[in-house]
Amino acid sequence: MIQQDEVRFRAVLGHYTTGVAVIAGLAESGPVGLAVNSFTAVSLRPLLVSFCVSHSSSSWRMVRHGGRFSVNVLSEHQRELCQRMATPAQDKFEGVDWFLSAQGIPGLSGAIARLECTTDVVYPAGDHDIVIAAVDNLEADEGPNGPLVFYRGDYGRFSPFERSPICQLRPDS
Repeated sequence: MIQQDEVRFRAVLGHYTTGVAVIAGLAESGPVGLAVNSFTAVSLRPLLVSFCVSHSSSSWRMVRHGGRFSVNVLSEHQRELCQRMATPAQDKFEGVDWFLSAQGIPGLSGAIARLECTTDVVYPAGDHDIVIAAVDNLEADEGPNGPLVFYRGDYGRFSPFERSPICQLRPDS
């Protein structure tokens, strides 16, 4: 019964479209990362974000130990990178285009947004941790690429509706 509940839970929640991000940090052996689709904003004052990660993630254990990491919001062209970061492997960064920021935090080239964060608090919740992190630095690529999205177990891209005069937002007077 429990296993059926877990399958149904995933199927139902799969109807909620999410973006995809890679959490990247430095370990003694080099850069480490993991894919998450639970990334969200938490607070404006102070700037806080969160994501959830499985207790079984060895990549998260290494990132958490360092305390600082980047959140890389993946572009619609980074599906293979997402799949790589979602799969357990020794060196997920081999052959990946990445860089170190001025603060020494790894970032992924081609991501449409990147936030550098410091772990604030981690709450255990079932078989996952809820990570709350302070945002230390952030940037976005204002280019033409859209986000990679995840829906019903598959990846896709965002396509905005065409704006008509009826649905355009008007500035406050």
